[in-house]
Amino acid sequence: FWVRAQLHKCTNISLTDCITLKVVTKKLAVLKQYIPFGRAHGSSCAHRGELRHAKRIVVKLGSAVVTRGDECGLALGRLASIVEQVAMLQNQGKEMMIVTSGAVAFGKQRLRHEILLSQSVRQALHSGHNQLKDMSLPVLEARACAAAGQSGLMALYEAMFTQYSTCTAQVLVTNLDFHDDQKRQNLNSTLQELLRMNIVPIINTNDAVVPPPEPNSDLQGVISIKDNDSLAARLAVEMKADLLIALSDVEGLYNSPPGTDDAKLIDIFYPGDQQSITYGTKSRVGLGGMEAKTLIRLISHGQNVKAALWALQGGTSVVIANGTDPKVTGHVITDIVEGKKVGTFFSEVKPAGPTVEQQTEMARDSGRNLASLHPDQRSEIICHLAELLTERKDEILAANKMDMDLAVSAGQLPAAMLKRLSLSAAKLNSLAIGLRQIAVAAQDSVGRVLRRTRVAHNLELEQITVPIGVLLVIFEARPDCLPQVSALAIASGNALLLKGGKEATNTNRVLHQLTQEALSMHGVREAVQLVSTREEVEDLCRLDKMIDLIIPRGSSQLVRNIQRAAKGIPVLGHSEGICHVYVDTDASVDKVIKIVRDSKCDYPAACNAMETLLIHRDILRTPLFDQIIDMLRTERVKIHAGPRFASYLTFSPSEAQSLRTEYSDLECCMEVVDSMQEAVDHIHKYGSSHTDVIVTENEDTAEQFLQQLDSACVFWNASSRFADGYRFGLGAEVGISTARIHARGPVGLEGLLTTKWVLRGDGHTAADFSEHGTMKYLHENLPVTHSI
Repeated sequence: FWVRAQLHKCTNISLTDCITLKVVTKKLAVLKQYIPFGRAHGSSCAHRGELRHAKRIVVKLGSAVVTRGDECGLALGRLASIVEQVAMLQNQGKEMMIVTSGAVAFGKQRLRHEILLSQSVRQALHSGHNQLKDMSLPVLEARACAAAGQSGLMALYEAMFTQYSTCTAQVLVTNLDFHDDQKRQNLNSTLQELLRMNIVPIINTNDAVVPPPEPNSDLQGVISIKDNDSLAARLAVEMKADLLIALSDVEGLYNSPPGTDDAKLIDIFYPGDQQSITYGTKSRVGLGGMEAKTLIRLISHGQNVKAALWALQGGTSVVIANGTDPKVTGHVITDIVEGKKVGTFFSEVKPAGPTVEQQTEMARDSGRNLASLHPDQRSEIICHLAELLTERKDEILAANKMDMDLAVSAGQLPAAMLKRLSLSAAKLNSLAIGLRQIAVAAQDSVGRVLRRTRVAHNLELEQITVPIGVLLVIFEARPDCLPQVSALAIASGNALLLKGGKEATNTNRVLHQLTQEALSMHGVREAVQLVSTREEVEDLCRLDKMIDLIIPRGSSQLVRNIQRAAKGIPVLGHSEGICHVYVDTDASVDKVIKIVRDSKCDYPAACNAMETLLIHRDILRTPLFDQIIDMLRTERVKIHAGPRFASYLTFSPSEAQSLRTEYSDLECCMEVVDSMQEAVDHIHKYGSSHTDVIVTENEDTAEQFLQQLDSACVFWNASSRFADGYRFGLGAEVGISTARIHARGPVGLEGLLTTKWVLRGDGHTAADFSEHGTMKYLHENLPVTHSI
């Protein structure tokens, strides 16, 4: 059965014909050409993320990658960066092989130099210098160029790899090395031994002796010398390589002719989608490459793609990418091995759902319809979602129990994360209440007039609120975030892309289904999308042309990772939640104990929990100080002493490693200050501009603290835990921002809106007005239709 399947895969023989034993017997001799030596069933990677586990990797360097733009000589900078990446992977334990072009180009450079030198000497002797300008170069034969350039090419590779203590070996092959069984076995054995000795084989066709390419030749045992694509594919399968990286000067496969307005690079190509793509632009160098065709049904003309599909059928994963782009050349190979979205990845496994790019497009298109709905309709959607949370609570809680059981059995989540992951009937009821608050606010959100000005007669200018566009919200093990953020996005008319933690997979799926059910009321089901594929967060952050704002909800480490990964997309969030509580000398004992306990102990993992307790020096060795210490000990809070606090004590707690630490646990730093002003200075130096508190009965001191401190939230006699959208009456929040631009503090509905200017006129032009403003007309501020 396997023989029949291989015949069907590798030839044009139908599966029905393959069933006949007579046909199988007759074709066994032919079959030997198709089946890689010694290879049983191969299995390519189904997802990019699996490429990081690739052990044996073939890197094919096209002529355009290796040679200069003038096609005479080598692109040394590109070659050096490629060598560095290959050597780095080799030193990490990968088995690397290179299939290279470049011998012809290198030889052409050498021969031209020799011919020019020879001609100049002869002509100088016979004709004088005045005829040197008339010298012309003869047409150089490719095989002669290859013979002259091969040794120099290998010497260059050897010199470059030596810089990384990596040894190389040259292997030249011809078609006969794959036709003859004995030669195939010898080639396989040689390469296996080189890899075993941690040597990088550098393979090329022996262009000095190969015959001209056969017309319409394919991979049936014939290595096309038009380029090295067929050779790379054949070697990758022959050597059971896990990954083939084909580098040229084209980006990959496109869904329409490259260069057109609608052309999009295809991230993952499935052989079954052959009617939906076109090739990238033909390579500028060499005779191979991917030719520009309208449909992939003309695939026989694209040697790169044909070779890639053949290797994929042999069990080797394939990525076609650009190796000439100076922005990515220095890390293109390592990026591919790390599973990043580079070039076109060939996969035989097609996921059931749409790609994340398709999801984003669907969300954007449906989101525009959502923004155009009447405010009452958006409110209806949110209210219906609130009803579904209570009506279908058994279904939600059952899914949540599955997630909780898996998390507990895995034993990898800390108690704080388990608490976030857990849902209850009471939590769902609170969520429903918050959603109804958002529904009320949705009545007066999108399209609200902030400012209206009459620029001239029959010429009015308005500034109105509009959605931001497409939001990407990334959250960890907190499924209650999904309906909250969805409701805020619906109320503000924004499209939404959600990426939840894998710990809450089952709960998120059910909650998303309910959200889309509510959206279906008014035909905008696709406005909220849940990313459930294996997309890495870094890949999502690269969708800068489709996503308008990223909002991470989770640990400070998550926020920092997103901020680093986001390329060209604004990130709304806080890097850390280092919140302070300052206890002034005029503080009330009862208020201090209540506020400090709630700020630190209510939910220590929250970003608005107290991390540093600042004590006025006069409070030391007083009953109030003793009560604070006793309360923290009772609550099992570990105290880390700041430098000044430690100096006052004979036997102090462990000294704080840093005054800029977010503990996110039952731990805090305690430090002493001499005044309110010193407390403000300390917070400005060590805080994160999140939430800071003063506890005092002195109104003047409190007002100075509130005015001078530059944090997103500043409280007087209130717990830091009040820095929350729900407690602020926003219904919910998408996160807390410490940024200076756009929203600060808990970000609710208002923070998801921006503005646009609308001008209504009757034929006015800019020429009607003078350079220094209006001379004919008077500006008049008109009342807005809604209160601001």
